Amino acid sequence: MLSLDALTFETADAALEQGIAAIRAGETVFDLGGVRAADSSGVALLLAWQRRARDAGQKLTFINVPKNIDALANLYGLDGVLERS
Repeated sequence: MLSLDALTFETADAALEQGIAAIRAGETVFDLGGVRAADSSGVALLLAWQRRARDAGQKLTFINVPKNIDALANLYGLDGVLERS
């Protein structure tokens, strides 16, 4: 299971790779409840993971999305783009 505590510029490379590995392992739900720090890189990561899953023929869903990620997605006009359950 994907387990991250930050989705920031500083953690983006490692988080991207962890997410890709989780998608390859067949994970289709990413629980972001443990994320304590996030910035605009977090929105980009969610979109990148979603593209990777789609390219692999999977549908990726996010749960427990941090409020600031939601706020940034809304600010960028991306509300409704990120799959939620």
